[in-house]
Amino acid sequence: MARMFLNGQAMEGGSAHHHLKGAPLVMKTRTAPGYRFFSIRDTFPGLFPDPTVNTAIEGEVYEVPDAVLRDELLPNEPPELELGIIKLEDGSASLSMILRREQVASGAHYEISSFGGWRKYLASLGRPT
Repeated sequence: MARMFLNGQAMEGGSAHHHLKGAPLVMKTRTAPGYRFFSIRDTFPGLFPDPTVNTAIEGEVYEVPDAVLRDELLPNEPPELELGIIKLEDGSASLSMILRREQVASGAHYEISSFGGWRKYLASLGRPT
């Protein structure tokens, strides 16, 4: 099993949640402070570690079987993201999808850190969360 922090469409109720194949929700939580958050085409979010900021981002942690992670979840992640390890607000570590450094450097993505989470950002657009 892999502990996986999700912060976008794979969260409960999201359009990609079915890729978890019933993996159990462990907790709803936030990252530790130190993360920026971006909207990629208003389709999915990108989390990016940045120790110079004090922002924490909302998400959900799941216990994902290795086969589901390998065969279902990771192959369906957008190419702008890569697998990484983040720190949660309780100080523990978790796998998470991270926005690739070159994507941040490109300046092509809208920063949404001030919303603190994907659902709040979508709500600001009048879109269902």
